[in-house]
Amino acid sequence: MSSTVRIANQFLTVDVSSLGAEMQALTSSDGRSWVWNGDAAFWTGRSPILFPMVGKAPNDILKVGGHRAPMAQHGFARRSEFALASSSEVSCRYELAASEATKVVYPFDFLLAVIHSVEGRALTVAAEVTNRGIRPMPFGLGFHTAFRWPLPGAGSKPHMVTLDNGAEPALVRLEGGLISPKKLASPFKSGSLVLDHSMFEQDAMIFPEGAGPGLRYEAQGGPAMHFSFENLPNLALWTKPGAPFLCVEPWHGTAAENGGSDDLEGRPYTKVLAPSETARFSFTAEILE
Repeated sequence: MSSTVRIANQFLTVDVSSLGAEMQALTSSDGRSWVWNGDAAFWTGRSPILFPMVGKAPNDILKVGGHRAPMAQHGFARRSEFALASSSEVSCRYELAASEATKVVYPFDFLLAVIHSVEGRALTVAAEVTNRGIRPMPFGLGFHTAFRWPLPGAGSKPHMVTLDNGAEPALVRLEGGLISPKKLASPFKSGSLVLDHSMFEQDAMIFPEGAGPGLRYEAQGGPAMHFSFENLPNLALWTKPGAPFLCVEPWHGTAAENGGSDDLEGRPYTKVLAPSETARFSFTAEILE
């Protein structure tokens, strides 16, 4: 049975479930709630961890290391029960280790740790992946947190995303859940994008490269958040049209390309760990006053 851990400081309170090591709530000391509540009318997710792949596999069959097995979109971690390895007032660490059940679909000996911690007005979510096996281990890893849109107290103010690097990264779309090889013009102008729900009528907006290590999500003249990313070169923005949330999704790895390789090792940005190697990925969300 799933359980929940609460961490907090004078500015933030965070609830994290053992199911998927998924954040359930992010609340500031003034009572404002910043993360989507998982209303099933739109989407039951809140902040799933994507592992061992990001996105879909062709025909929902993952091919990796010469092995083929069914795997649902975004992998199995988000539906797995994690063990609480440690916790304090301001941090908690959940772990998911390979098991006979996971090896049926993903034949590698891994340890996935997810650490939530608060410092000041910032929350950091880190994932550490360790290859405990004796052969190279390919995987994808991503974060999929849904933040409120409109932001708390923002009302009907326009919302925007501004990239720290001021870039205009090329956009790609999904075709049947797979990445289209066609690059489209960037919706960013000098690093800025004014959000509109019509942008998501064709599913997620995906920026495989060039979005940079950080961005600002804000309501014009209203509340704002800043995000910084570590070891996460890909970015997606997603919502269901009309839904009151925006998913800010930094990834290392994407869905398979439509018409491309059906092997996980052949996907762009797949990470490969040598035996005994550990890789760390993180994003930090800071509430700006």
